[in-house]
Amino acid sequence: MKKKKEPICIKKDFDAFADKPITIPESIDMENHLIATYWVQLDKAWDASVMSQVIAIEQTTGTWTPVPGETPEIRAKHVAKVMGVYEAPFYEYGVPADVTQRQYIIQVAFPSANVEDQLPMMLTALVGNISLVPNLKLLDIRLPKATLDQFNGPRFGIDGWWKALGLPKGRPLLNNMIKPCSGYPLEVGAALFRQAALGGCDVIKDDELIANMRYNDAVKRVKTYMKIEKEVFEETGEHTLYTVNITDRLPRMFDLAKRCIDAGVNGMMVNYLAVGPEAMRALADDPAINVPILAHMDVAGAFFMSPYQGISSPIIFGKIARLCGADSIVLPFSMGGKAIYMHERFMATSRNLIYPMGNLKPTMPMPSGGITPQNVQDIVNALGRDIMIGSGGGIHAHPQGPRAGARALRQAIDAAMKGIKLEEYAKEHEELGVALGVWGKKTDFKI
Repeated sequence: MKKKKEPICIKKDFDAFADKPITIPESIDMENHLIATYWVQLDKAWDASVMSQVIAIEQTTGTWTPVPGETPEIRAKHVAKVMGVYEAPFYEYGVPADVTQRQYIIQVAFPSANVEDQLPMMLTALVGNISLVPNLKLLDIRLPKATLDQFNGPRFGIDGWWKALGLPKGRPLLNNMIKPCSGYPLEVGAALFRQAALGGCDVIKDDELIANMRYNDAVKRVKTYMKIEKEVFEETGEHTLYTVNITDRLPRMFDLAKRCIDAGVNGMMVNYLAVGPEAMRALADDPAINVPILAHMDVAGAFFMSPYQGISSPIIFGKIARLCGADSIVLPFSMGGKAIYMHERFMATSRNLIYPMGNLKPTMPMPSGGITPQNVQDIVNALGRDIMIGSGGGIHAHPQGPRAGARALRQAIDAAMKGIKLEEYAKEHEELGVALGVWGKKTDFKI
């Protein structure tokens, strides 16, 4: 009797492609891969699909030349796969003679087994050696739920700031960074802290340029400022969070953080990219650090400022900060002030901070950089009320002093909440009127 032919097994057909560094999106198990999206510019003669596969191999199982240990079995489990190469414009019948460079959006799927719960390995895999490739920028990362679930994210999140202050949600919080940035003795900082707190600042932070210095000890600042905080609360009925900058060398930073907690601090700040994202994450995960943590953006521009290289700002400011547990993050203000950050990037970053992202709590955006009362309505129009507004010089440079500067910002917030134009509100609020006289007036920006 003639033996029947076995039907073709679809799974075996798929297995034949398992070790290939290129595929189609429908072949990828999205819940076991991180999807990286890149912008790439190549010479017109180069084949982008081939170059993309070289990148996929370089960043996972292989190197610039084949090696014996890179077996099909290893590739099947660990090689990254190019799942999309999209040229823009998308030529179909040939490249015009005057075109010398071609631009592509490339998507690569990286096995989550190569990354696990390690943010340093995530960055190494997705943008490690290839960060040296000219004209290549990481635009986005899509993280599967299984990877997200391995990160705790913010402990306090947006709601935690209001709870720490004993306030109901309903208006933006006001943050002041003490100015001058550095070099001042404790007595000067204490006087400025008192005035800003009396003026209504909800949060007062160290500038990023002063941490635990010989000329101004961080623990002594905590003890002095928290004593003032209690005195101001007795006078005004409003609490103030002090986010002391505990940025330091490792592991000394963790000891400093705990000494500040023991001294009574009710908030904390760290230059998270300068110390490293995992150092920030360790602070956020430490049960002894039971206060909200503000992440500062220093060094971020080195990652994203080139339009042709690096990692995009919505990843650096948004996803990484949130994964690391930042309860709030300082962002460059995009609608005036002294920043040059594009508004589209500002909004994309903010979505990465506040939109649903697995089980992670949202991180509160804190626009900062040259903000004065005239900018408040713009910020509220763009982001809503669940935000923190940061102002340094806009408070300390007020002609009537920091207390009046803080009051002017609070008055601008009140005007925005009530839907009243600043110019109208300023007629009955002296501090706001003086501030508008110094920094000008403008038409409210609408999205």
